[in-house]
Amino acid sequence: MPHTPLPERHALIELKDQLPEQIVEAGPDLDRLARDSSRYSPQGHPLAVVMATCTDDVVTALAWANRHGVPVSVRGAGTGLAGGAVAYDQGLVISMERCNAIRQIDPVNRLAVVEAGVITADLDRAAREHGLFFPPDPASVETSTVGGNIATNAGGLRCISHGVTRDSVAALEVVLADGRIMHTGTRTRKNVVGLDLTSLFVGSEGTLGVITAATVRLKPIPPGTSHTFRVNFDSIHAAGEAVTEIVNGEAQPEVLELLDTHSVKTIEEFYPSGLTVPKAALLIGQTVGHNAADDAKAITDICARHGGSDVVIAQSDELLEARRLANPALSARGLRVSCDVGVPIGELANVFRGIDEIAAKHNRKISIVAHAGDGNLHPTVEAGDTEAEYAAAEAVIVDISQLAVSLGGTISGEHGIGAVKHHELPIQLDAAVLDTQRAIKQALDPNGILTPDRAI
Repeated sequence: MPHTPLPERHALIELKDQLPEQIVEAGPDLDRLARDSSRYSPQGHPLAVVMATCTDDVVTALAWANRHGVPVSVRGAGTGLAGGAVAYDQGLVISMERCNAIRQIDPVNRLAVVEAGVITADLDRAAREHGLFFPPDPASVETSTVGGNIATNAGGLRCISHGVTRDSVAALEVVLADGRIMHTGTRTRKNVVGLDLTSLFVGSEGTLGVITAATVRLKPIPPGTSHTFRVNFDSIHAAGEAVTEIVNGEAQPEVLELLDTHSVKTIEEFYPSGLTVPKAALLIGQTVGHNAADDAKAITDICARHGGSDVVIAQSDELLEARRLANPALSARGLRVSCDVGVPIGELANVFRGIDEIAAKHNRKISIVAHAGDGNLHPTVEAGDTEAEYAAAEAVIVDISQLAVSLGGTISGEHGIGAVKHHELPIQLDAAVLDTQRAIKQALDPNGILTPDRAI
């Protein structure tokens, strides 16, 4: 999509006059806010960052950017892994981290109204004071923002039982490219008035508007004491078959995660937690509710029938903490190039076999961490810190994406497309789908300023 020619830097004076306290033009904050947690680097330097403190700041910033044809990237906490929040050269970054108020907790209707910059775990803790909790639970729960999770439709550890972020969003406050404020959705369970614009903006990765606040659904804290379990497997394919049987069984876990041998070994080297390194794979899960103990036993019995051993069941969350350390540990070890493909549960064993074949074909180590219960895998490819190494690893990722789609899956289950996977879109989406998405983008952002050339 063509962009309006960028203005000279002096045009920024106009925006600074309107937002004198919110503009960052230089220094470490500018460098920090120009990046996210992906392997994608800024291709230049942004004009400035707007540290928005309220919705009106976003209105002002977008109206200015739209008027001058300045590309805009939107940033929450910068935990995104798809490069969607990285700054554009001579572009404007809108940071939502200061828009972090929990406006309301409504325990009667099990709703919360929050600004986009609220940290996910902070919302969950606030809800728990009312006997409720916020279901979305990404591995970055202590640092990621609610707005960022909505923009990418983030998944997480509890997706097997509570769905992805979209399933917890009731309504949105969005600022459109021209600065207009739009409210979508309602506080009711049922609403069939007009198109479902809330779902349209969830997962849109900043391409259609800037999410400034959301009304989200809460759930009651399960009764009883949660039980966490772990099981070692000598075969990752057997672990995949066990997961398929578990998901189709009567005893349902709230969390079901898989780490391969290399992942466990790497975590233990960088963040020792007492995990036993399995021969092939480690399955970690959690059950909740009054039947948590019986459910954990039933699930581990299934694992045993598929060759699982060294079973541990505990009444704590400690076993899950190791799973949250996987990404930083693998990155520190040099496995920096990752993806987040998804496959139907029945194809888990097949996708593991296929990834083994791809690793052999490319002679590259591939480590796998997975939200096994919903079929969302995070294969990570070993790569040195050079352009050639990254390119070689990217070729491996493309093969994994093609494998996932061939099995009826997706090239991204939760991280989004951003800049990192933009070239892979044709693997999954046909021309009609791509044209439709671009037509929606053109209707809402005719000047093409919002996260251009990413996501769609």
